[in-house]
Amino acid sequence: MKNTVQAHSRAMSWFGLIGAAAAAVHYIVAISLEALSTIPIAWINVIGFLCAFPVSYLGHSKLSFSSHAHSVKQSLPRFFSVAILGFIGNQILVLSALHFLQIPFWIVLAIVMVIVAAFTYLLSHYWAFRSK
Repeated sequence: MKNTVQAHSRAMSWFGLIGAAAAAVHYIVAISLEALSTIPIAWINVIGFLCAFPVSYLGHSKLSFSSHAHSVKQSLPRFFSVAILGFIGNQILVLSALHFLQIPFWIVLAIVMVIVAAFTYLLSHYWAFRSK
């Protein structure tokens, strides 16, 4: 039991660090593009997500969920599915908040990314990186 708790605690710690790194990539790319271009925010958010995905998958695969018996053939499509679901949630929440509230994009994106991270952790832990 103690080993299970330690493994879960270790996974959550790595998940937080890797998630923060991937979120930083997404956030920096998105905020930079918003400031430097005329690309619509919906597409800016997509570009940020696509830049962050490799950081997220590689980090979670090698560090957060390294104790799970998973193959790349199994975990990559599953994790991509989780990431896409998270991104769709992100996109809906960001665009809705920007439409209905008078809050700057950078604040909305930061709040939404934290909300989506919890959802992503649970699906990654219990499905994406689990063995068959």
